[in-house]
Amino acid sequence: MKKSRLIVFSIAFALFSFISQPLFAQENFKVDVDNSSLNWKGYKPTGSHTGIITLTSGNIVVKSNKLTGGSFVANMSTIKDADGSAKLEGHLKSEDFFEIAVFPTSKFEITETTVKAGKIQITGNMTIKGITKQITFPATLAVNKDNVTLTSETFQINRADFNVKYKSKTFFNDLKDKFVNDEFDFQVNIIAKK
Repeated sequence: MKKSRLIVFSIAFALFSFISQPLFAQENFKVDVDNSSLNWKGYKPTGSHTGIITLTSGNIVVKSNKLTGGSFVANMSTIKDADGSAKLEGHLKSEDFFEIAVFPTSKFEITETTVKAGKIQITGNMTIKGITKQITFPATLAVNKDNVTLTSETFQINRADFNVKYKSKTFFNDLKDKFVNDEFDFQVNIIAKK
């Protein structure tokens, strides 16, 4: 009798393990670079500029429908101005700003996630112009069978932290009203697929 119970228990445990494994397995989704983008907005006293940057690669790691890791790489040569200004785009790619001839990519790597008030707080290492700083921003994650969508709220990055000096009050004291704000808006839209 005891032997029968042991066999039944063993079979039940094996079935539970088999059924449960996919539910708790870690899944890796590859970023769909054609349908993902990074949105930016920069400010100066006389106005603002907006645009996008596209990605070259990345992944999102999910376990039990929760974000647990991932990273994405931005192709800085794709930085675009929404108004189509080739002059501005060229300037942003130059040594004054992101110096893409030396630093063709920027990267963000997730190191930690927490949930507050229904929003994911994503913390990670942002690397721009070879300088890495930790940043945190709020986002939402939608998980489907074959894809995930990661959408951040708009948050700010301080370009001075990454040695982007052009008309920055952090580096120059005599700019008066001829400065460009150090903080610029950033927003992440990532679609990743199995």
